[in-house]
Amino acid sequence: MRILAWHVHGSWMTSFVHGAHDYLVPLTPDRGPDGRGRAQTYPWPQAAREVPADRLREEDVDLVVLQRPDEIELAAEWLGRRPGKDVPAVYVEHNTPKGDVPATLHPLAEREDIPVVHVTHFNSLFWDCGRAPARVIEHGVVDPGHLYTGELPRAAVVVNEPIRRERVAGTDLLPRFAEEAPLDVFGMKVTGLPGHLGIPVGVFEDLPQAAMHAELARRRVYVHPYRWTSLGLSLIEAMMIGMPVVALAATEAVEAVPPEAGVVSTRVGVLTAALDAFVGEPELARQVGKTARAAALARYGLDRFLADWDRLIAELTGG
Repeated sequence: MRILAWHVHGSWMTSFVHGAHDYLVPLTPDRGPDGRGRAQTYPWPQAAREVPADRLREEDVDLVVLQRPDEIELAAEWLGRRPGKDVPAVYVEHNTPKGDVPATLHPLAEREDIPVVHVTHFNSLFWDCGRAPARVIEHGVVDPGHLYTGELPRAAVVVNEPIRRERVAGTDLLPRFAEEAPLDVFGMKVTGLPGHLGIPVGVFEDLPQAAMHAELARRRVYVHPYRWTSLGLSLIEAMMIGMPVVALAATEAVEAVPPEAGVVSTRVGVLTAALDAFVGEPELARQVGKTARAAALARYGLDRFLADWDRLIAELTGG
């Protein structure tokens, strides 16, 4: 199949384009949000092909994968075909609802022609999708390999824009964790974090994925301080690397991390005690990390993810 999909969420798209299809990725001259083209920091197969936006009408698209409401109009304009009416379409919901969460209607709630696919069961539970057909296809992650050494008695955190997203990402909790172990923070726009928090924090600005994985693997433990996020793929990647994890018991994390793979709690004191234990006992950290890797591979393996998507793609396209 020829599938049109925007480069919106890099980690999810990296897994998606590993399937057995042709993936058309819109490209605009400025490589802005509506036309980033291929990823610059993620390894994508050649099956993911950049197509200039003004040439998309020349492409025989079988399916449109939408990830933002505005893409419905963009696709109609660029393809000359209306998603859900002239060409099959599906909407992937990556995010948790905002605002008045129990009463939040999904942007596609009034449409019956475009199904909504949630990436977690938590999302499916909390979004009101109205008349739109809805289902769940859980995340799948390209296995980075069992890279863990844990040689550095430090904790790793991966978060983009930790200052702007302070409450959402749990940035305000980092000083509590830093009392138990030195912290290294990886992601975009992390450079100003030490000054913002007023504590010494290692920062690694927007590393290529492979380099980030190698650095994560050297840290003793992974900390996931998010209050409100669908399910950070960095958490799954850390588990696949072989890291023990300490995570807030919020959104889908309680399903992703079994008890033997780390510590998940709403009590910050429980989490800081676990962090102290993992940093202070390398063998405990190694054993728990080994279990975390097995759990992540079993639930979030790439083969299962792509098979789930192939079934849906065939259903939507009749192929």
